[in-house]
Amino acid sequence: MSAAGAAAAPGWTGATGAPTRLVLLRHGQTAMSVDRRYSGSASDPGLTELGHAQARAAARRLAGAGWRFAAVVSSPQRRARATAGHAAAALGLEVEVDEDLRETDFGSWEGLTFAEAAARDPRRHADWLADPTLAPPGGEAFAEVDARVRAARGRLAGRGPADLLVVSHVTPIKALLRQGLGVGFELFVNLHLDLASVSVAEFYADGPTSVTLVNDTGHLG
Repeated sequence: MSAAGAAAAPGWTGATGAPTRLVLLRHGQTAMSVDRRYSGSASDPGLTELGHAQARAAARRLAGAGWRFAAVVSSPQRRARATAGHAAAALGLEVEVDEDLRETDFGSWEGLTFAEAAARDPRRHADWLADPTLAPPGGEAFAEVDARVRAARGRLAGRGPADLLVVSHVTPIKALLRQGLGVGFELFVNLHLDLASVSVAEFYADGPTSVTLVNDTGHLG
């Protein structure tokens, strides 16, 4: 069964009608992601050569998967817009930008690795991972990201039932998956999402939500 076919299969939510189906694509590789550095809304690295290749592979997969995309909506950041550009070209669509799909502001941890941030602010870093309302120094809490992503989701859902490609970053995509699953903020630290991975969350007008795909990277094989 195709990914689109699987996503359209009936579930246990009791939902009626067709959903707003958000196909979530993480951007491709950047120089900062090679070193696994915090790369938030304050940095704007472009894609590496491999990142462009990953984006093109994802675009080919999306164009052939059977989804009927009505729009491609991207974070404003360069790495996401470049990834979205490859997909939009394959789908014959234009790239729209939603500011609320930008990555977390990591404050003074921007550009640091996990280990470097933990060494600089050990107590704050540990508390940040456990408390979604606590922000990095000078940065943004997970709960704040979740709230603005929810606002973006509302605008997307307002278009009515449709397949929409959303190109963004780790934290905003996790926020949409968290909202689709109806689970707590532990998902932010327990879920891994690969570069150029595809996930799917569905939101129905009468309330139910579901997640039908997470971190699919088969197109990168």
